[in-house]
Amino acid sequence: MKLSIIIVNYNVKYFLEQCLLSVHDAIKNIDAEVFVVDNHSHDESVQMVQEKFPWVHCIANEKNTGFSVANNQAIHLSKGEYVLLLNPDTVVAEDTFQKCIAYMDNHKNIGGLGVKMVDGTGEFLPESKRALPTPWVSFFKISGLSSLFPLSENLAKYHLGYLDKNKNHEVEVLSGAYMFMRKETLDKCGYLDESFFMYGEDIDLSYRIIKAGYKNHYFADTTIIHYKGESTKKGSINYVKTFYEAMILFAKKHYTSGQANIYTSIIYIAIILKAIQTMLFSALKNIWLPLFDFCFSFVGMFLIKELWENKIMQDDSYYNPLFTYVFIPLYIIVWMLCGLFSGAYDKPIRPINILKGLGVGTLILTAIFGLLPNEYRYSRAIILISAVWVTLSFYLNRYLFSKLSKHSVVFENNTEQKIAIVGELSEAKRVLTLLNQAGVQFFFSGFINPMHQTNKNYLGNISQIKTLCNSFKINELIFCNESISNKFIIEQLTNLSNKVNFKIVPKNSESIIGSNSKNTSGDLYAIDTNLKIGSFAQKRNKRIFDFVMALILLLIAPLLLFMSKNIITTFANIISVLLGTKTWIGYTASQYTSRYQLPKLKNAVLDNNLYNLDNESIDLYNLQYAREYSIAEDFKILRNKINKI
Repeated sequence: MKLSIIIVNYNVKYFLEQCLLSVHDAIKNIDAEVFVVDNHSHDESVQMVQEKFPWVHCIANEKNTGFSVANNQAIHLSKGEYVLLLNPDTVVAEDTFQKCIAYMDNHKNIGGLGVKMVDGTGEFLPESKRALPTPWVSFFKISGLSSLFPLSENLAKYHLGYLDKNKNHEVEVLSGAYMFMRKETLDKCGYLDESFFMYGEDIDLSYRIIKAGYKNHYFADTTIIHYKGESTKKGSINYVKTFYEAMILFAKKHYTSGQANIYTSIIYIAIILKAIQTMLFSALKNIWLPLFDFCFSFVGMFLIKELWENKIMQDDSYYNPLFTYVFIPLYIIVWMLCGLFSGAYDKPIRPINILKGLGVGTLILTAIFGLLPNEYRYSRAIILISAVWVTLSFYLNRYLFSKLSKHSVVFENNTEQKIAIVGELSEAKRVLTLLNQAGVQFFFSGFINPMHQTNKNYLGNISQIKTLCNSFKINELIFCNESISNKFIIEQLTNLSNKVNFKIVPKNSESIIGSNSKNTSGDLYAIDTNLKIGSFAQKRNKRIFDFVMALILLLIAPLLLFMSKNIITTFANIISVLLGTKTWIGYTASQYTSRYQLPKLKNAVLDNNLYNLDNESIDLYNLQYAREYSIAEDFKILRNKINKI
């Protein structure tokens, strides 16, 4: 047997399906076997593999054994001359394996081979080629010097930025997402070290391949998609801690005690600095916009007050310090809170939400103004004039920050999502139906013929994709994998990188998979996506509803004595919801394994089911609740089940 392919999976059913379909097309002319080792997924990955890919050797672990252990399980069973460790969130071209085999056959001194990888936007993934993380290489990487000088041979050695990504090179480290190795090499140097649960095992194995007398190469003559590149995880402090702890394990294993101690010190300093950086960034990320809103608003209102005193009242001491240092801040806080509840701090920023929030805040302030004693009714005119200034300052802050830091504040993109589907007519129409079922909001531009002919049913043909995207202002292409090769899709992904979003529909699948951002791990359109309850705005609204209703129920607690079966449990539930450890309404539990990956909710006092449903119907009912969630629905359920709280 020529090739054994091993894929370790954990809860990525849709990506695994697409990966296996691409693998199937890539091994048609190769004597190959495929293993999927599932690390106790809960998304029906195993059932999917068994039903759709009976030719795959599926190993279903009863716990998450980690990446190294799972790969070793299959390596022990493999019979191929070559062994490929492949991530489930990858897509390979039809000729990828053939090219790798030919290259390895012609270079007998190569023990391991990595390939050129791009993410879901077509951006090159630098982890495709790496150097060993020696103390100095690690220092330059951790300190950020490698990012400042990405082409420097000395400072940017970690990702070998000075090597041309479009040419083949000898490298030291292969990516665990695609490690193509000789079985004899593995038998000689050993399999993956099971001390590494996740991260670092690819570096360790790459190093042992070199120590065994072989070379590792970066192979640029074929390209694969790897949706979840390292860049999607590196901002997490947990990732940093786990990754660098793996690096410490590597250093202690392979370096002298002196080198290992230096390396360990560098890593620990890096973890501490990264933790501080992450905490500061997280804190600033949440407060900097409200802080600037408050400061800009206060300065503006102070100037308005000064002008009003000097020009209108002609008395520079007309307003006492209480107005300046107590009432003005209170006015601003009311506006900001109303803005918060209306979505003025949501992302992306919707200008109408700012206007609504500040409008409501102005009405509240003018209403309260009429209830205040005369000595505290400073000026209704200042409130109205200041409302205009506060509104302008809110818009100005967001505009400035969107220009200065385009990834921090983003205004709502009013550009219509214009989708074209590339595929044969019958399959393309099926995909269009899937989009509508998924509730995706879009403008359908038309179909593109996968062949080189054109007719009235298509906008144009496959050779005109770039021209069609420009002419019809298409900003998302969906490729039907049934009639388009993976190789062609990858080529288009690379050629149109950052200009057009891409999705792929695997053969006979109900998922439409892709990634619209190099900072996301991948996304998909499926019948179970686009759920309202998963959005930040609805999570916030649900929490506000929970809190307000808990307060109300606490105030009318005496009435609940006549309605509740257990007043102690009821009171405990009210307090739990107030503290945020529970929510009033959640999903209905059933014995049926859900087909859908719904957003997680806190433990619920009541379920969302108002009807007597069977298990499968409950699954669909939970989906509907998540997709169409509203405060009104929660209120309806709470009202009908109030005697059960």
